Parts: sequence; structure tokens; C-alpha cells
Amino acid sequence: MGQSEVLPHPQREAIKRVQAAKKKAGGGKAAAKKEVSLPRGSVRAAYPGTCPACFKDYGKGEAITKVTDGWGHPGCAPRQLPVAEREFARNKARIESGETFRGQKPSDWRRGASPSSTRPAR
Repeated sequence: MGQSEVLPHPQREAIKRVQAAKKKAGGGKAAAKKEVSLPRGSVRAAYPGTCPACFKDYGKGEAITKVTDGWGHPGCAPRQLPVAEREFARNKARIESGETFRGQKPSDWRRGASPSSTRPAR
């Protein structure tokens, strides 16, 4: 037997046969990746229904998400603001309404005096 004649390992042959059978049948992980991913917060509809926001029908298996009054199209759902934007809007509203930390209590500073020489509030 020469160096060019290498006999295949029996386990390798078995693995190749199994992989070829999977490829032929169309099974395995490759078939699972063909499914289109859903938008975040969405699910597939288990049964047909009507979107409460636009009053249009959606079929079984379509992507739906939580809308104000139930389940509907992802495009009909109100846009969720990121946490930082929500906090900014909340703080801006508090400032504009006059509800700030300084507005919580009157100042005990005397005119022309430093903060260290303040007298206690009565």
C-alpha cells in the first residue's frame, strides 16, 4: 500500500452519509434559519383577527404585537421611546411646570451672605 492510498475512517464515512441524507431531506439547522425573524415584541397570530387600531383584518400566522386595545399590526402600535428619552421628557415637564428640587422648599440664604453663614429656617 502506498502513501496515496489512505483508507477512509469508518466513523467519517458514517458522518458523511448522515450529513448527505440530511441535506437531501432538507432538514437540520439550515431549514430552521429560513424562517423570517419577527420584530421585537411580536408573535405569530394563532388565529385570524382584526387590528383595533386600523380595523383591518390579519390572518393566521401573521406577525402581530400588543396595541392599545389588544393585538394588531406591528406598524399600528405606538412607538416606544427609549428609557433616556422618556426620562428626559418627564424631567422637562417637571421643570416647565415649576416642580423642581429648588421649588420644594424656600431658600434660607440671606441676601449678601454666604451659604455657610445662613441661619436655620424657622
